[in-house]
Amino acid sequence: MDLQAQLNKEAVRRFNQEVIAEGNLDSFNELMDDQFINHSAPPGANNGPQGMINTFNNILRPALADMRVIIHDQIAEGDLVTTRKTITGTHKGTLMGIPPTDRSISIDVIDVIRLRNGKYIEHWGINTLPIVLQQLANTKEVASPNLPNSLSS
Repeated sequence: MDLQAQLNKEAVRRFNQEVIAEGNLDSFNELMDDQFINHSAPPGANNGPQGMINTFNNILRPALADMRVIIHDQIAEGDLVTTRKTITGTHKGTLMGIPPTDRSISIDVIDVIRLRNGKYIEHWGINTLPIVLQQLANTKEVASPNLPNSLSS
């Protein structure tokens, strides 16, 4: 692997640990290009740098106590780095309208990042957050105190 690909992998690893897991804004500013575009942002959402940091610092981190990022695989070629990872934590705060369940959750993610001069310039990704949200919503209904503890009741 060439040196630039290795440096790009290290930048993505740092972003995952320092920005996503720890919420470090200095690292975010160091690793994020002003012209960044998130091609996977929901329709109508901010697809620039502020939209990206908002997802981590204002949506995920407040909802997930002990949030961690586990990198399973990284592949780098040229200016692209693909990462397969899992974001884990305990659902202790409201997550996209779903009240805390105290459940451990895992969000599986595959990201493709294009870097320029060691900074994020483009992102494409898929994740299992919609499935996790559906499971949390269903858990809330099942755990309702108004429901019997067993189906045979």
